[in-house]
Amino acid sequence: MYDIRFIPPEEWSSILPLLQILNNYTISEEILTERLEEMKNHRYQCIGVYDADKLIGITGVWILNKFYNGKHIEPDNVMVLPEYRNQQIGEMMMRWVHDYGRSQGCIVSELNAYVTNERGIRFWINQGYKILGFHFQKKL
Repeated sequence: MYDIRFIPPEEWSSILPLLQILNNYTISEEILTERLEEMKNHRYQCIGVYDADKLIGITGVWILNKFYNGKHIEPDNVMVLPEYRNQQIGEMMMRWVHDYGRSQGCIVSELNAYVTNERGIRFWINQGYKILGFHFQKKL
């Protein structure tokens, strides 16, 4: 059985290898480390899935409040190691996240997904998420 729990901030460096895989090694470990350090100041939390002592899955979570949907939880950078995929680990992790969100008074969960990530989009739809709009970005 897998163990799902919060990863304490002092252990966040353990998620860097999974973040590199998730981002196809396009973001250096140094930049990821800098960003993670900054996120400590912004209510970021990280959840890990462990097979014994091996970290095999992660998701960041943010609890936010916005006018259009109220208090909500946002899974972010969801990743399961390739050799552990198709074993319902992502589903287990999302049940954990949703239960945690409910315990914190969240009324909805929302997230972003890349339009090119067809497997991810299918996963989210299978988890009951609906596509509501577009996520826009402008480089500054």
